[in-house]
Amino acid sequence: MSDFAIKVEGLGKKYLIKHQASGRRYVTLRDALADKAKSLFQNRKSQIANRKSVEEFWALQDVSFEVKPGEAVGIIGRNGAGKSTLLKLLSRITEPTAGRIRLRGRVASLLEVGTGFHPELTGRENIYLNGAVLGMHRAEIRKKFDEIVAFAEVEKFLDTPVKRYSSGMYMRLAFAVAAHLEPEILIVDEVLAVGDAQFQKKCLGKMQDVSTKDGRTVLFVSHNMIAVRRLCSRTMLLNSGGITAHGETSQVLKNYQAMALPQQGRRDWPELETAPGSEICRIRRIRTTNMAGNDIVAADVSERFIVEIVFDVMVGGYLLVPNFHFFNEEGQCLFVAQDLEPAWRGKPRPVGRYCCRLFIPENLMTEGRLSIGGAVTSFAPFCVHGYAQDAIGIMIEDACSPQGARGDYIGQLPGVVRPLFETTNEYLSLSAKTTLANV
Repeated sequence: MSDFAIKVEGLGKKYLIKHQASGRRYVTLRDALADKAKSLFQNRKSQIANRKSVEEFWALQDVSFEVKPGEAVGIIGRNGAGKSTLLKLLSRITEPTAGRIRLRGRVASLLEVGTGFHPELTGRENIYLNGAVLGMHRAEIRKKFDEIVAFAEVEKFLDTPVKRYSSGMYMRLAFAVAAHLEPEILIVDEVLAVGDAQFQKKCLGKMQDVSTKDGRTVLFVSHNMIAVRRLCSRTMLLNSGGITAHGETSQVLKNYQAMALPQQGRRDWPELETAPGSEICRIRRIRTTNMAGNDIVAADVSERFIVEIVFDVMVGGYLLVPNFHFFNEEGQCLFVAQDLEPAWRGKPRPVGRYCCRLFIPENLMTEGRLSIGGAVTSFAPFCVHGYAQDAIGIMIEDACSPQGARGDYIGQLPGVVRPLFETTNEYLSLSAKTTLANV
């Protein structure tokens, strides 16, 4: 018998979507009664035709996977991919249409702010209520009570009805209860986005402890790729209700980001009215070129290349600074570079068309696909006049040149950049036992 905490086999969830009859913007009570009366006299053929106004929609279809005890597994995908539906099925909130789910141990779910909380009860009462729902004895809850309250940081409001809590307070208490009452399986949706940065960091640390130290199973749904990478050793990518990738987290994240990153190395906005920007200036073109000025979609790590932005200024007199935003496959911002050309630094620009080129040096970027955006801003005061986010993309390739930062190493080099540094290495002594004082 295989050792598992969660086992899903051929799971599917179907919903019926009713479409409005053609020609009707809305249906009155009289229309509904009239349609019902007509249906009594319709023949079977007409009834079958009417059923076509109901569409079957499979939110999940033929999903199968297995999670071992103590694993932390990420679930990622675009909005509408089926992530929340899967978690609701695992949490027994709704029943599957097809397939089956096998769970070993108690399940605590955190699918939305204040899951399982009664708004009229106080924070103290809801802790005991949630614990009872999880099957905990009162003595077990009391043992963890102080730890839960300290983690949630709601001591002053412990005897206040939770309906008066802010969304952040709700979230802190809900997560503290779910994480501390020792369920064998913890299911967490994107609700951590409600908390501030410090609380999110605290929650991720707690989930790591739950998985690695306590040996409990964690399913984590998030659009925060850094959090998924940090917490989960294995990740599933959902798309259109099915699993399209399942495996080691870093590789699955690359597949996911590749789906969303732009593939073209040039973006033009021929019509001024539709170009990104404002009445002051608009961006007309962003592209990547080689040093000869030819459009490119790929460059080797050992090659220089250029990122170019063309923008029109319609209202003169503004201190406008073009800048470039670089992101990697995991959505991390690598850097933002701005125009430092002395001719325009600190000087207002007259009406006209401008072209700014950014020269990316060789042996700086690491291999992988980059997303590049362009913007035109002012800094005194700060104002974004035009921004084209993720406008273009470029693939950085590696020919494994021994003159590059890779040297003779042939494996995958980690890191978001790969600069080539100057180093020295000299022979110091015949004996490795020479004291450092003599060096």
